[in-house]
Amino acid sequence: MNRNMLIRLVIDLSMTFLMLVAMAYHITGNTIHELVGVLLFLLFIAHNILNRRWYKTIFKGKHNVRRILSIAVNLLFLVSMAVVILSSVPISHDIFAFIPINNDMILLQIHVMTSYWGFIFMAVHIGISWGTIINAVRKMTGITSTSRIHTIVFRVIAVMIVVYGVQASFERDMFYKLTVYNPFGWNIDKSSMGFLIDHLSIMGIYICGTHYALKFVRKQDKALAYKDR
Repeated sequence: MNRNMLIRLVIDLSMTFLMLVAMAYHITGNTIHELVGVLLFLLFIAHNILNRRWYKTIFKGKHNVRRILSIAVNLLFLVSMAVVILSSVPISHDIFAFIPINNDMILLQIHVMTSYWGFIFMAVHIGISWGTIINAVRKMTGITSTSRIHTIVFRVIAVMIVVYGVQASFERDMFYKLTVYNPFGWNIDKSSMGFLIDHLSIMGIYICGTHYALKFVRKQDKALAYKDR
């Protein structure tokens, strides 16, 4: 693995971890939440600088299903993160407390709701790049061969994660958190481990769903290309 790829992987993993920490507001408290938010902002800037060439290629080349989905999700993730960052400044109670604002409830609702949308877009983004991530990990660990048993085991684990993730989505009122109706939800976390497991499982729904959906589309495209010969 080259140096740039390693740096990008570390930044992406750090952003994923910090995103989860930032969402655990009831566990970490406001000060840590805001500090993590600043770190997320800096990593987000670094991520976009390292991937700046991607923006130049949006309208170039062939646009298949994977690429269209990738462009749409990346732009939606960019917009959601921009809204989260911009809305966080006026509602800050610690780092930017010197900025006076009245009736910040609407901004707070927007901030929380777009944070959860950003969380979903991030998971789909990871799902799109899952094959690349796995290949990078294999190169780092020296594991290059695969077996049918390993494939079956990993797919069973993926199904278990998705099933638990769906249950966690209902228990944590994810639908309401993604809408203006009630972005705050009703549950307050007491266990950091429970929060982490639940949200990683929820991420797993979108990572697995995106990865296997694109895998199915690629197989269909290959089958059609073979028939056209």
